[in-house]
Amino acid sequence: MDNLKNDAYYLDKIKSDLKFVIDHTSGKTKAEFEKDEVLVDCVMFRIIQIAENCNKLSEAFQTENKKVPWTAVKGMRNRIVHGYGNVDLTIVYDTVINGIPDMYKMILELC
Repeated sequence: MDNLKNDAYYLDKIKSDLKFVIDHTSGKTKAEFEKDEVLVDCVMFRIIQIAENCNKLSEAFQTENKKVPWTAVKGMRNRIVHGYGNVDLTIVYDTVINGIPDMYKMILELC
C-alpha cells in the first residue's frame, strides 16, 4: 500500500472538497443556503479541510502557483474556526458562489 502524501495527494483532496461544495450548493439562494444548517456545517467543514490541505502543499508548489489564492483560503479558514459562533454567512455564501468555483477551475488546470 502506497501512503505517499505529496502535492498531488493534497491537490486531489482539495479538488474533491471543492467539487463537493459546488455540487451541493449549485443553484441555492443565500436564503436557502442559510436555512439549511446541515449544509452550512458541511460547507464550512469542507472549507476548513481545503485550507488544511492547502497548508500541506509544499512551499515550492504554492510559490510556483501564485494565482491560486492560498492566503485567502487560509484567511477564510481562520474566520470560520475562530469565529466562535459568529461566522458571517454572507461571506461564506459569497465564497461558495464566487470563490470556490474559481478556485476549482484553477486546481483543475494544475492537475
